[in-house]
Amino acid sequence: MRLQASLLSLLAITGIANAQYFSAGWTPGQPVPTEPATTAPPTSSWSQVAQNADSNRANTFSSFLDELVTAGPVSAIMSFAGLNISGTRNLDWDERIPLITDSNYQDIIVNEELSPEEEEKRVWFLIITVTAGQPEGISKYVDTVFDDAYNHTLEKGDLPHVRFGRIDYLDVTSITTKWAVWSAPTLVVLRDRGRTLRFYKGGRMHLTAELLYQFLKDETWRMKEPWNTAFSPGGQREWVLDYLALVLSTVHSFFVRVPRWVMYVASGGAASLIINLLHKSSPQRPAVRSAPKPSASSAPIATKGESTATSGKVQKSASKRKGKQ
Repeated sequence: MRLQASLLSLLAITGIANAQYFSAGWTPGQPVPTEPATTAPPTSSWSQVAQNADSNRANTFSSFLDELVTAGPVSAIMSFAGLNISGTRNLDWDERIPLITDSNYQDIIVNEELSPEEEEKRVWFLIITVTAGQPEGISKYVDTVFDDAYNHTLEKGDLPHVRFGRIDYLDVTSITTKWAVWSAPTLVVLRDRGRTLRFYKGGRMHLTAELLYQFLKDETWRMKEPWNTAFSPGGQREWVLDYLALVLSTVHSFFVRVPRWVMYVASGGAASLIINLLHKSSPQRPAVRSAPKPSASSAPIATKGESTATSGKVQKSASKRKGKQ
């Protein structure tokens, strides 16, 4: 019995002991390995969690309203009017052609690093497109021809001084305002770091890739005089378009921060208000009443005494006439 009790106590002690002392890889005199202390992951405070939840909820609600007005029936109805209000842009533009914007125009074109000889020969061939807003139309066709002309020029390899660029009319404000371009698609031949400009309406020409290539190779663009008015670059009133471009850019930068659904609701309410004001009927003026005419019954009626005196005078005058006769 004592032997069994001692064996049971020995087994209990071995169960409580650390297993590392009985590891096959441990030898006497070897330092006992220590386990790294486990640290609890940092937990966010309740205020941060609540703030993140509120911001996520607000973003979800705003994105839901954006999707509500830019997809489905609303988007289909607006597409009949030639407007693309959907949030996604499925554009197959050639990514090798740089996209010129208000922010990179100075760096890419105006401040381009060129030698004097390269600067004299440099020609920028640009297209101002509205394909982002009208995916199916003349702008889409001109975009395709423009990309084909770019590939054709690369295959020929004889126009190293010509660079291609694309401007999204719906995404820029300052450039098109300074150039007084109010419609698209438009082809632009730019020289002298943007001081010499020639504009060509893309929708008025039957364009092909070969035609645009010959247009650049033969320098047919020189047949048209550059834009030279008081508002053109270097003109006396150039500052007018510069100031207008600054104002419109500021307004545009403000409105792009506003959610699309807010813009649609606000524009719809403003349009409804203007229509109601234009079609509002003028207030009716009160009719002018004329003074009532005196009636025969309102004539003064002679009293009995007055009528007797009058008849007596008539009789006296009649008797006097008889005596004279």
